[in-house]
Amino acid sequence: MADIVGKDNVLTSPYDLDRYSADALHPFRVYSTTNLADQIAQVVVRPASTDEVAKIVTLANSQKIPLVPYGGGTGVMGGTVPIQGGIIVDVSRMNRVLEINPTDLTARVEAGVVLADLVDALAEHSLMPGHDPYSVPIATVAGAISTNGVGYRAAAFGPMGDQVVALEVVLPDGQILNTRPVPIQSSGPGLNQLFIGSEGSFGIITKATIKVFRMPEAQSFATASFDSFDAGFNAAAELLALGIRPTLLDLTEEDDGILLHLLFEGFTEGVVAQEQRSKQVCADFGGRNIDSEPTLAYWRDRHQSGENYKSTALGKPRKERWNRTGWRMFDYLHLGLPISKVLEYRKRCDDILEGSGVRTVEYAIWSRPELFSMLMMCEEGTEDQALESLARVVEEVLILAQDMGGVMEYCHGVGVKLNHLLARELGVGQDVVRMLKKTLDPSNIMNPGKLGL
Repeated sequence: MADIVGKDNVLTSPYDLDRYSADALHPFRVYSTTNLADQIAQVVVRPASTDEVAKIVTLANSQKIPLVPYGGGTGVMGGTVPIQGGIIVDVSRMNRVLEINPTDLTARVEAGVVLADLVDALAEHSLMPGHDPYSVPIATVAGAISTNGVGYRAAAFGPMGDQVVALEVVLPDGQILNTRPVPIQSSGPGLNQLFIGSEGSFGIITKATIKVFRMPEAQSFATASFDSFDAGFNAAAELLALGIRPTLLDLTEEDDGILLHLLFEGFTEGVVAQEQRSKQVCADFGGRNIDSEPTLAYWRDRHQSGENYKSTALGKPRKERWNRTGWRMFDYLHLGLPISKVLEYRKRCDDILEGSGVRTVEYAIWSRPELFSMLMMCEEGTEDQALESLARVVEEVLILAQDMGGVMEYCHGVGVKLNHLLARELGVGQDVVRMLKKTLDPSNIMNPGKLGL
């Protein structure tokens, strides 16, 4: 490894192995038999080029040594946990913005480019990325692709996977795959999809060409208040049915009320028309158009948790990261369901939570009405009792989403947290995934143990 990347970029100290061997997943959110504290890599390598990645992969494959691709280490599901030990491949040195094309509206970047740096580079050309998660200050482009992340602008631009035009990927045998930088093709299956959301199980992304967008000519914020979540949900569903695509669409129910946050961006006439019609739709469903300040504040603070994680936890030893929250038990779930089933699902979740000792602090839909989120908390009993109650409730509501034709996660990937439920969700599809894995990675070196593989 030192011959490939230089000895300064091969890390073997207990301190480095510890801080690299987990992401932002806290042990209390795992619930399954995976013990995060027991999962340690044997070495961390930091390549600076695709060629170096290919040599690392070729060497590892020849010796059947597990590899774990590592971007910013900011995932919240344990996607970078080295379940079988092995080599962590940190792509943070591969951090160049290679090309920005204002005509094609694309940017070609290396895997380790941090989203905030991409934002700054694009701003010089009056452009912006469409992916805008809380983790902009800390997450990498390849990490966002590997989890198919969803951000605050997803109502208009979709998840990160929708913004991928082309990829360069080192396959498990060391070959380098390049897809072509055109947004639509019908000459065979779209191979980009094999690597979007697959958490590095089929290869290591080294470069990506992604869609970028002009900075909006106009921007307008709006907030609507509703007396019931159902009314706000139906208003949001009507907006999407009409073809209105706000940049931000977030319906949130907390203890202090139910608010629909809306942001409209684009050319001036379009922004004016969308805002006017949206306010009318909200009023038709009993919404009250209130001051835009709640949405402005929401938008200003959207990256605050990412900034906080950067300053207090990023790159720190695992126990230091894990001890930041104390023992207060909480979990956040992001579930996808057919629009017609979301409100029924919410009612059935309320039934599950009743008498469980677990309460929902927040219900929300984020970017699209079929994307439903819950923040749950348990503060009753001892720490062990609270954890047991929360684990039981989380499992039930995840399985309920699957049984109602939905999915258990739309935002962060499966990682180790949801690994045990993936086969239940995919059905025969899990056999297809397994066959693809066996064909591409017969030695099972690429992030083994993820995607139920």
